[in-house]
Amino acid sequence: MLHCGAGCTLGDIIAETAIFLAGVTIAGRALWAEYAGDYVLALALGILFQYFAIAPMRGLSFRKGITTAAKADVASLTAFEVGLFGWMALMVFVFFPSAPLHPDSAAFWFLMQIGMAAGFLTSYPVNAWLIRRGIKEAM
Repeated sequence: MLHCGAGCTLGDIIAETAIFLAGVTIAGRALWAEYAGDYVLALALGILFQYFAIAPMRGLSFRKGITTAAKADVASLTAFEVGLFGWMALMVFVFFPSAPLHPDSAAFWFLMQIGMAAGFLTSYPVNAWLIRRGIKEAM
């Protein structure tokens, strides 16, 4: 279950920092660019992490290993990001609408840590289901 969280967290940290430094926005908001960057990078890293966990254990070829890793990670990673993105949307639009949160502040990273915990909670049931179905390995 932790491969999902590791891929998401690392992808989110890298994407958030890169998008902030590049000044990227979508529809005038950095949040939408952060969501897109976080999801794409987290998905790529999550599948990569799953590949290196699953392929050697099952003796899979590269192609079969990547396909199996994607099956194991897309749903759980999406659930993780839903929790994180929901939390950050609350922070940006409800609790701190007049004080923009940016990756150059401790408050942003503190709130991201809570969001990542929320992501872990939203991904837990999906991960448990994937393990019960034999799609993901219990570790």
